[in-house]
Amino acid sequence: MGVEYLVVFEKTKTGYSAYVPDLPGCAAAGKTKAETEKLIKEAIEFHIEGMILQGEKIPVPSTMKSGFFKFRSAVKFASKNKQLRKRAIA
Repeated sequence: MGVEYLVVFEKTKTGYSAYVPDLPGCAAAGKTKAETEKLIKEAIEFHIEGMILQGEKIPVPSTMKSGFFKFRSAVKFASKNKQLRKRAIA
């Protein structure tokens, strides 16, 4: 059984990026999500290999997938200040 690390993917202006919160500095970017997935898998292997060669402990995964949350309106979260409500609606 292997170790599973959470990978965070983000859409960028030029494609996608990904990083692993439990492995600081482990990141990748590509033009497509599929390319980025391939690159981040390679980056994780390379990162862990480097840690082993440096005699560092491999971190136990601690980050968990949380999911997405939907909000009905940004206005609910703005203060009672009329100017802030107008900005939230705009």
